[in-house]
This record gives sequence, C-alpha cells and structure tokens, in this order.
Amino acid sequence: MSSGTRAEGGAAAANQQPAAAGGIATPVTSCRSCAGPAPRLFLSLGSTPIANRLVRADALDATDPSFPLEVGFCESCALVQLTHELPASEIFDEDYPYFSSFSDMLVRHSEKHVIDLIASRDLGPDSLVVEVASNDGYLLKAFVERGIPVLGIEPTPGPAAAAREAGVPTREEFFGADLARQLVAEGLKADVIIANNVMAHVPDLNSFVEGFSILLKEDGLVDVENPGVGALLAHTEFDTVYHEHFCYFSTIAVEALMRRNGLAVVGVQEFADLHGGTLRWSMGHAGTAEPAESVAAQLGAAREAGLDSFDRYASFGDAVRTVQDELVELLRGLRAEGRTVAAYGAAAKGATLLNSSGITTDLLDFVVDRNIHKQGRYVPGARLPILDPAVLLERQPDYLLLLAWNVKKEIIAQQGEYAARGGRFIVPVPRPVVL
Repeated sequence: MSSGTRAEGGAAAANQQPAAAGGIATPVTSCRSCAGPAPRLFLSLGSTPIANRLVRADALDATDPSFPLEVGFCESCALVQLTHELPASEIFDEDYPYFSSFSDMLVRHSEKHVIDLIASRDLGPDSLVVEVASNDGYLLKAFVERGIPVLGIEPTPGPAAAAREAGVPTREEFFGADLARQLVAEGLKADVIIANNVMAHVPDLNSFVEGFSILLKEDGLVDVENPGVGALLAHTEFDTVYHEHFCYFSTIAVEALMRRNGLAVVGVQEFADLHGGTLRWSMGHAGTAEPAESVAAQLGAAREAGLDSFDRYASFGDAVRTVQDELVELLRGLRAEGRTVAAYGAAAKGATLLNSSGITTDLLDFVVDRNIHKQGRYVPGARLPILDPAVLLERQPDYLLLLAWNVKKEIIAQQGEYAARGGRFIVPVPRPVVL
C-alpha cells in the first residue's frame, strides 16, 4: 500500500501519544454507505491528534492522544472514507472551535446561495428553511433578515449559542432520521434543507440522508455542499483528511447514497475556488423532478476521471509524500538561511499537514488566526502557539505558510501591509510554492 506519512518519525510525534490498542478508534469493517466490504486502504497519514482539539496553555505538559488517520475506497459504491472511526462525542465537544462567520469568503458565498434559493423556490413568510450543521448562524441569518422562517440544527454548544444570540432559532442536536421524525411530529416540514460542509462529518450516512427524506416537503429541495474527492486527488489536498471527515464524496457516491434513501440528485454545481473545489448537489424526492443536464455531465466527468476505480487512488500516497518532502525541505532551507517563518490559519487541515509531515516549532515560530476562540491556544501535536494576526506586523516574519490555503486570496488581500513590508507567502498544495 502507498503511504503518505512522515508523522511517526517527525518531531511533532514528541507531543503525541498513540491510542492504545482496542481504544476508542474503531476499525471500519464495512462501507458506511452501502454496507459492502471494508474500504480498501490507499493512504495512511500515520497516527495524529484530533485536528480541532486545540491545546490550552495550562495543558501543555500533557500529551495529545493520537489515532490512526487512514483512507480507503469502497469498491462497491465508490465512497472514499476513513478506515477508522472515532465517536462523534470525542470530536465535537464543548470546546469545538470552528465558527463560520470568520470567513468573509464563506459568508459571501452563503448569502448568494440564500438569494438564489429565495428567488428559485419562491420562499416567503410561510416557508421553512432548515440548515443542518448551521454553526453560528452565518447562513440562516440572511434568511431571517428577509423575513423567512428558519431552524438551525447544530450539535456544538459554542456555535449554537452564537447562532441564537444572532437571532437564529437553533436546536443543539445531531441530525438524523430520529430527529427528523421528532420535528415532523412537532408539525414541521421543510421547503428547503441546507447541509453545507457537514455530510463528510457524518458516520451514519444513511440515517442522515433518510432524515432529509423524512423532513422534506414533497416538492422540497435539499442542497448539500462538500469538497469533491476529485479535487482532493487532482490538487493533492491530503490535508483535508482528518478524523472529523469520515467521508470524501464524488457525484457517483452521492447519487448512490441518495437513491438508496428515496432521493434523487436533480442538479450539481461546481465551485472551483471554494475550499479547494466544492460541489453542491441538489436533491428532491425521487420521481418529483427531472434531473438537470449537470447531473449526467458530472457523473460522466467523475467516471472519466476514474473516481469509480481503485486504480485512480492507488498512487495517491506517493504524491502526498512528494509534497510533504518538498515542503519540509523548503522550510529547512529557509531556517538554514536564518529566515523566520510563521503560519496563517489554525484550521483542521493545518493540523493534519503539520503533524503528518513532522513540522513543528523547529521549522515554524507561530500560527495566526482571526478566530478569537482559537487565539491563546496551541495546535495539537505540533504545539505551535495561535496568535492574533496583528502579530504579523509586530514581528514581521520573512515568510508566512498558508495552512488555510483554501482562502489564500482572502488572506493575501487582508495582509497587504505585511506583503508591502517584504513578507512572502508559501502555499503548500498542490506543490509548495513561494509567492
């Protein structure tokens, strides 16, 4: 099997403690979607900490438990998925630090989605829009401002509280078939269900999608967004793999999952610049609408790209190792020249990139992030301090590694003064480059 990991021998391993055998990381014995044979391994990123479990300053003496981070391919339904599973309670705890409103690009993208849905679905004061994994209300807020009733469903306490404070009604629960039945029993049915960047986080896919089918009105629409696995392969986006992401989707796998639960894919849109390449799948109840031409086009493109065959995935680990080696070599070279290097974005993808590549405080000085809920903490494993971006102009590091490369245009625009003073940016994928 190909392997893309450097973590076991890297310096980051010093702050990690592998999970004991028989611990909470459970091997996957059958496909999460079709219940076929266990996924066939094609990428190992070693044993890494939970990416979003940021370390408090008073916990630096403790080690970070780490767990296998490996990816496989289902040869029955083409779903790409992790080969080990952690309980959701271990990942989405009370300290879960992700707040969507800190991304200007995501807020703009979401507001356009809202405006398009209102027009295309003729939404008004008698409609109901439900968002699953509504986070801090960043999207539903735009419906509320236009007088359209909404319900957010968000299991993490911090973002759920922020959403309610922003005027977005929010249930603090995980979504699935049981909750959908409960909502219907309460008299609720959704005209539109939105699930952005959440389906990858769901271990029980069939209950999740069945919940859509139960809660959706007969003529309703479900919109699901997630980064596509085709972009992950094409751009070597290995850092988008972390324990929180159980699955990685192609249109082939999504179509099979929806069909199994009484829904039909009726449209597909592609957003090449969002999160490294995002697809939006639109679904309705099977038999209620004709699929748009985009569905057949996306299915054809996915098959042409080999996303339904293990052969396309088999060498991905070698491509990952090349990127890791080139990045480490670049950072070591800069250190040898006496250059200072910091990083931007304490995102989960950054934790994966750092820990699987063995990059820690010997190669980077600190990380900055706009999210005030992350500042003052440390990246798990790598143990880099997370600071306010204002520090960049105070310390003026020579180079800035963009761990949140998916919003690189936004970061570079925000850091115009840093660049004007001579600061340069490093983009790590698809191959490390200095801008």
